Amino acid sequence: MQSLTNHFLLAMPHMDESDFAESLIYLCDHDDNGSMGVIANRPLDFTLDALFDQLELGGSQSLHRNAPVYYGGPMHKDRGFILHRGNSDDWDSSLQVTDELALTTSMDMLKALANNEGPERYIVCLGCAGWEVGQLENEIKDNAWLVVEGNSSVLFETPPAERLTAAAGILGVDLNLMTPDAGHA
Repeated sequence: MQSLTNHFLLAMPHMDESDFAESLIYLCDHDDNGSMGVIANRPLDFTLDALFDQLELGGSQSLHRNAPVYYGGPMHKDRGFILHRGNSDDWDSSLQVTDELALTTSMDMLKALANNEGPERYIVCLGCAGWEVGQLENEIKDNAWLVVEGNSSVLFETPPAERLTAAAGILGVDLNLMTPDAGHA
């Protein structure tokens, strides 16, 4: 099995009525135990300021307080997942995804952001997306997803509304020209 860690999943147009409609997922882990990632293009209607308040972290002077919080996926919607540039060793509960990117789930990262510390580039998500062993591979075979290697500039330097299109552009694909009908050739 080839690992799809550090790849994007682009929801195909026929997934328009699912939790993943028009989603760009960044896969943080894909191995013999299953797959896990976060949706990276669906900001919620609140910012880190609201999250800081809810968690009583202060942060009223934080430069990060206006950063959006994203819908990361339908699993563990009560947990925070922070995809960021940097080293996982700096945080209590963190997974090094690539040499450049890590996924952190510990409160120390939010405390750091509230105190104007932490990484400069990050995406804070509530929830994640996950698949059991073989489930994602079957969905890919069924044409639910396009797969392309991950790209940190798409994640951190492209506006959220343009990330799906930018990732499709890496493949030379225009999702607007694709039919919502799935099939096999």
